[in-house]
Amino acid sequence: MIIELPDGQKKEFPAAVTPLDVARSLGERLARETVAARIDGKLADATTPISQDAKVELITLSSPEGLDVYRHSAAHLMAHAVKDLYGDEVQVTIGPAIENGFYYDFFSEKHTFTPEEFDKIEARMAELAAADLPINREVMGREQAMELFRGMGENFKVELIRDLPDETVSLYRQGAFVDLCRGPHLPSTRFLKVFKLTSVAGAYWRGSEKNAMLQRIYATAFPDKKELKAYLARLEEAKKRDHRKLGKELDLFSFSEEAGVGLPIWHPKGALLRMLLEDFERKEHLKRGYDIVLGPQILRTELWMKSGHYNNYRENMYFTEIDEQSYGIKPMNCLAHMLIYRSRMRSYRDLPLRFFELGTVHRHEKSGVLHGLLRVREFTQDDAHIFCTPDQLNDEILGVLRFVRDVMAIFGFQYEMEISTRPEKSIGSDEDWERATEALMKALESTGQPFEINAGDGAFYGPKIDVKLKDALDRRWQCATIQCDFTLPERFDLTFVGKDGEKHRPVMLHRVILGAIERFVGVLIEHFEGKFPLWLAPVQATVMNVTDNQADYAGKVFETLRAAGIRAEKDLRNEKLSFKIREAQQAKVPYMLVIGDQEMAAGTVTARMRDGKNLPSMGVAEFCSLVRGECEAYK
Repeated sequence: MIIELPDGQKKEFPAAVTPLDVARSLGERLARETVAARIDGKLADATTPISQDAKVELITLSSPEGLDVYRHSAAHLMAHAVKDLYGDEVQVTIGPAIENGFYYDFFSEKHTFTPEEFDKIEARMAELAAADLPINREVMGREQAMELFRGMGENFKVELIRDLPDETVSLYRQGAFVDLCRGPHLPSTRFLKVFKLTSVAGAYWRGSEKNAMLQRIYATAFPDKKELKAYLARLEEAKKRDHRKLGKELDLFSFSEEAGVGLPIWHPKGALLRMLLEDFERKEHLKRGYDIVLGPQILRTELWMKSGHYNNYRENMYFTEIDEQSYGIKPMNCLAHMLIYRSRMRSYRDLPLRFFELGTVHRHEKSGVLHGLLRVREFTQDDAHIFCTPDQLNDEILGVLRFVRDVMAIFGFQYEMEISTRPEKSIGSDEDWERATEALMKALESTGQPFEINAGDGAFYGPKIDVKLKDALDRRWQCATIQCDFTLPERFDLTFVGKDGEKHRPVMLHRVILGAIERFVGVLIEHFEGKFPLWLAPVQATVMNVTDNQADYAGKVFETLRAAGIRAEKDLRNEKLSFKIREAQQAKVPYMLVIGDQEMAAGTVTARMRDGKNLPSMGVAEFCSLVRGECEAYK
């Protein structure tokens, strides 16, 4: 039997060889790190017998895919430990690997998990791991599997199996614990040596508020202790940078149960921060040939039916009725932009048309996924729609990619790209989806920018390029997106007159650069730890006097700064200077202008930076010039 490896190497083996045997033939170290394999393109356990010629790709712990297998197996280990400790008091549901870790959801009417129990669960996990229990895959008929889990009192597993389309299902067994799972998994529990439970939260069964409330235990796992230690250090740093905590401390925004969940309330400094971002956005779009437009907040429901949103997206929409007419509150801005396009005859000479709107939208997000500014029900998008000819499509996609590159550089973000392809729930022809996907891939390939394929996660009307920026803690955030759409122009009968005098169909690009302003502000807060760059800081300088003797002069300095367009505050309280400085530093103010008798006599200020460094004394006009120069530098 011939086994072909990804590097083209071919090796002869006896029948019934496993990927682990293949790994051992290449070295014991590789065998120790092999946790799964891809056999003729299909994911499989490392212990899967191979009985005929095949292409085998070994999946090791050093790969992202291998780490997912490791963490998925750790989720089973945690569920095993919980069942050992709490028995019939707890039912198991699902436990996937996620970014940076895994979780498992449990149901119990008798027991509430607390962080104080984590040590006990971890200790039992360690015992099970040390027992070196083989993790074996079993395949059985659906009815037989349902009977098995019904006998164990695992009703949630029974429901999952009942909804599966296949006549057979796969289970994984380790010792006395068995779980429904597609796999693959580690060969044995002994691989699992480094893990840590991190938090517990509530979650609804299958994400629906109508279903049972579950308890979700989050955890992480790594192949070695150094990686876990580094991750836990990042977690602690993330807690310090949490935008919800800093948003309150810096008096930027708040949420109120009275107002409604998922609806942020912007305080003066937060509203000013938003305005600065929005002004930046308008200026950058005008520079790049976009026209600013504005659509209504509600549109007749018939329009949402025509676009496909009603059939494919209505569970995320809000509806209202006026004069016995149904209206949808917009979850996105594309419909009004198409109506603007269709309001007059268009020629090929008019194209491309780029319509930009800072449009506030509403989406019915489930309460369980709401998270500060990062996931809200009302948000404003820097939304644009580009209408172009098919011949212009590549250049327009490249133009948006350059726009993303330039803006991310201004904020200091690195980023990654992925193309999300057609989802199960979609509209449009196969041909249109192929054309749109090919256009996005061709444009990205021409830039040399590496990208991943995210299968099945496109918008319902077209594929998209998703831009995931990396923050100071190396976390990924979805912000910019570029969606290519041949379908909605067809549905809304959008046309232009070509050179031949005939009507043709334009292509439509949906795109955002920062994405939701709310989410971007949340990401900025955590990325900069609230220490915004000077051009974006709501307060750029605080003027403070040493004693009451300098109060009048300090007041005049403050007025001069404000007149020069510097966003300044004054602190003339009868408090110690050290107290005022400490408060300004906690507020992350970039500059503190200290004024004592010496500064008053010389008509100067002493600028202290938020990192504690002092600049030489300078005139007020010189300081204003310094601030303006630093703010201009971002361009």
